[in-house]
Amino acid sequence: MNSNIQLIFEKGTGINLQNYVPEMDIDEINLDKILPKAFQRIDLPIPNIPEVEIVRHFINLSNRNYGVDTGIYPLGSCTMKYNPKINEHIVRLPNFAQIHPLQEENDGCLELLYHLSKLLGEITGMDGFTLQPAAGAHGELVGLLIMKKYFETKRIKKQKLIVPDSAHGTNPASARMAGFSIIEIQSNKNGEVPLDQLEFAMDEGDVAGIMLTNPNTLGVFDRQIKEITRIVHEKEGLCYYDGANLNPMLGICRPRDMGFDIVHLNLHKTFSTPHGGGGPGSGPIGVVNELIPFLPEPCLISTKHGIICQENKENSIGRIKAFWGNFGVLVKAYAYILALGAEGLKKVGQIASLNANYLRVLLQKNYSVPYNRICQHEFVLSDRGIPNEVTTEDIAKRILDYGIYAPTIYFPLVVPGALMIEPTETESKQSLDYFVKIMNKIFEEANNNPEILKNAPYNTPVKRLDAVQAARNPILHD
Repeated sequence: MNSNIQLIFEKGTGINLQNYVPEMDIDEINLDKILPKAFQRIDLPIPNIPEVEIVRHFINLSNRNYGVDTGIYPLGSCTMKYNPKINEHIVRLPNFAQIHPLQEENDGCLELLYHLSKLLGEITGMDGFTLQPAAGAHGELVGLLIMKKYFETKRIKKQKLIVPDSAHGTNPASARMAGFSIIEIQSNKNGEVPLDQLEFAMDEGDVAGIMLTNPNTLGVFDRQIKEITRIVHEKEGLCYYDGANLNPMLGICRPRDMGFDIVHLNLHKTFSTPHGGGGPGSGPIGVVNELIPFLPEPCLISTKHGIICQENKENSIGRIKAFWGNFGVLVKAYAYILALGAEGLKKVGQIASLNANYLRVLLQKNYSVPYNRICQHEFVLSDRGIPNEVTTEDIAKRILDYGIYAPTIYFPLVVPGALMIEPTETESKQSLDYFVKIMNKIFEEANNNPEILKNAPYNTPVKRLDAVQAARNPILHD
């Protein structure tokens, strides 16, 4: 480092660089032993490009990108709602953005985490929370490890878990990672869990419980949910609530009141933190009193001396994430909850359901709705009955030409040719009407000129790819 720069750095920060950067305590590295000479480069072919060209390149790339700030993003199951910019401002405040989890003066941050846990407890009805899990699927795994540890401490052998076919795709994967084998239950004609099949499955004796979301991926609320949890509890099982679809339930119905013992939440969905593109996310786990001893450590407790960190719980499943989880996501969720309050959160649930049903009713004129009943946050269309052998993929590709992001397609698997649509509560009537207009126009094209759909999209930087060829012969480099 230049001596003048070093002097400015030390004066400006009070940090002595000799103490700040410790001396290496290992011998000099012999690169030849780590990387063969054939793979070592002396000169790097870095082009000399003017700054303005680089700026224009990345600005042009950003203009090609589509996000919830660009337009409606009806990606079913993902709850791609608009994220208030005040959240981003708050999380960038120096005391949040520049704090280190090991520094002593972090009482305010620990207090925020403690109060967020309490608010999530109020919203879900759960008695205790951990904020460590970094995503929804991570939360699923943590919740199921808690379930497993619970039975192990009781010396009860439970090896199986019931997962309905309308569950999220990560549910069976998480269950397998936690060491459970899967019992899949087929949905009935209403898209709900058939009670007779559930009772039969629970009679096997070594079933730990059930893992489901309500409303499920079909967008319908299981009206027999109290019976479902009763059946599982009578056989000494536990009920796990996948909170990925909690958005329409806010202020309306709590997982605890449905009879669930464990719940995970997606703060990056329900509580308005941007997600996608690899993260970051947050998947807190809430549990009933009996399961609190199994929560990951450390946990936060309130004492007369303030919020303190408690570790080394005898039955804890242990630490599952560095420090407190994705802290920035937690701050944004806390800001969102405080801004809306109880009435605001309830309005979120109501409008999310209203918007979804508005679209469902208008689209059923031209599109098949396999489970055509009042939905919650989302609903599922099918390509059944679309003329001229036009498929779900054709419809989705054509939607892109009209400047709208396509819905989730071919999921859930229980609906052949599925298009799963979730408008969220943040879309206006105008944007919903525009979406309906485009969907109806695409149906007309399927009738009158199906080749337009089968070769779409036309207006995107990348045209339709050969998915089979891409899977079998991927090009992984330039």
